[in-house]
Amino acid sequence: MSQKARGQLVTISLNQRFCKGCEICVEICPNKCLEMENSYPVVKDINLCSKCMLCELECPDFALTVG
Repeated sequence: MSQKARGQLVTISLNQRFCKGCEICVEICPNKCLEMENSYPVVKDINLCSKCMLCELECPDFALTVG
């Protein structure tokens, strides 16, 4: 199962099959646009995302995609 959030110029997708809920993406996000919900990261406010891609780059399980 995957989740997707779309803002004006950014999409954040999560593949829950790969995600182990380590929270690295939530902690590393400089704009705090992600939060944990039911052991998975979810987009709190897509408009806060600056598309820096730190969450995608630091995810050890390649579960997040920023586009």
